[in-house]
Amino acid sequence: MSALTYPQLTQYPVVRRRKLRTVVNRSADGHVVILADAPGATTEWQLQYADLSDTEIATLESFFAAAEGTLNAFTFLDPEANLLAWSGKLDEAVWVKGPALTLTASSAGWQVSNPGVGAQSITQTIEAPAGIVYCLSAEVQGTGLVTMLAGSLRADCMLTGGRQRIVFPATPDTATFGLELPAGSAVTVQGMQVEAQWGASTYRASTTGGVYVGARLGDDALEVVTTDVNRHSCTVKVLYADHR
Repeated sequence: MSALTYPQLTQYPVVRRRKLRTVVNRSADGHVVILADAPGATTEWQLQYADLSDTEIATLESFFAAAEGTLNAFTFLDPEANLLAWSGKLDEAVWVKGPALTLTASSAGWQVSNPGVGAQSITQTIEAPAGIVYCLSAEVQGTGLVTMLAGSLRADCMLTGGRQRIVFPATPDTATFGLELPAGSAVTVQGMQVEAQWGASTYRASTTGGVYVGARLGDDALEVVTTDVNRHSCTVKVLYADHR
């Protein structure tokens, strides 16, 4: 994770563009080979701000100074994405599950069972900073207790049998999120999501997740328009090139 992280300051709507690159190879005999060039893909965000306070615009100006414009890379949390990777495949390697926990996929979601004698968890650690606001949410069905985890913080939820969305806003000490089940319990889980905000929004399925390590600013200077006392407007461009 980059030491520098984009400030937790977002106004909606956010404009997001994904640009793909294609390599074309034309041989001497006229044959053409066209291949997708995945490492050449770029993602661009246009973050438009209006009526920012003096404190908020100072935060952006300080960030521009720390990034030195387009020079230094930083971690960017996509404000419109699920920060978890493989949110719909709890058997992927990014998920760390307790040794006694069992997972079974079904059309209703994932059956998560704990036949062990102690509590068991399933968690994922994202490449994002601790100490900022996140919201963990999930759709669960079952009865009894399930505990939501955000770093060392915990929130107990009592399930009543029907499908319900459980939500846990927190400022964790580590960017590790998940669920814990007591011994002998089982629940159906789907729609696991983490967002960098206080509330839960509509679930977005994810594969790579919305954490972009190595993003850069698209401009070397921040142009600010002051519209009134303690009121400022500006536009910030963030770029990410996928060179994996």
